[in-house]
Amino acid sequence: MYKYLIISLFVFNGCCTKAIHNTETQASEDISSHQVVEAACGQCQFGMTEKVGCDLAVRINSVNYFVEGTTIDEHGDAHADDGFCSAIRKAEVKGTIKEGKFYSEMFTLLNKNTREDEE
Repeated sequence: MYKYLIISLFVFNGCCTKAIHNTETQASEDISSHQVVEAACGQCQFGMTEKVGCDLAVRINSVNYFVEGTTIDEHGDAHADDGFCSAIRKAEVKGTIKEGKFYSEMFTLLNKNTREDEE
């Protein structure tokens, strides 16, 4: 009887460990260079409510992420006609998605009439 209980505990522990590892693997995703994504104010354009104010966000594979490593103000006037609070722009990015945020290693806002027209 105890032998089966001990074996069951080892099998259960192994299953839980694998599930936790898979969750961590899925939570961290590398974004290769030269990937073009949508970028905008998370609150004004993407309707994100986790933070108050205006913060830079990207949309990758239909999922919105706040950006760490660069700010909304580093890319011009957010409230201008073509600013992040007024328009969704394209950006070329490289970084990692961890814990629901995009950690930027590279963030290049694309000008109109450049790559945006090619896609």
